[in-house]
Amino acid sequence: MSDKPPGAEKKIVAGILAILLGGFGVHKFYLGYTKEGIIQIVITVLTCGMGGLLGLIEGIIYLTKSDEDFVATYINAKKGWF
Repeated sequence: MSDKPPGAEKKIVAGILAILLGGFGVHKFYLGYTKEGIIQIVITVLTCGMGGLLGLIEGIIYLTKSDEDFVATYINAKKGWF
């Protein structure tokens, strides 16, 4: 049995997706944030790819949070940005 809160298993995958494919909003779609994912794609297109920097930052934030903080912020509270 695991001591991790439900939803914590998404942290690593979401963090890696954000770092590698953040400009395309893949991590947003993975976490169920469809509107934010579409906005991320639009930002990336309008800034000629610079929107990928947001994904990199979010990926680092995801991976540095504790499992409990990640679940509380992004799974339970549904915080779509940073």
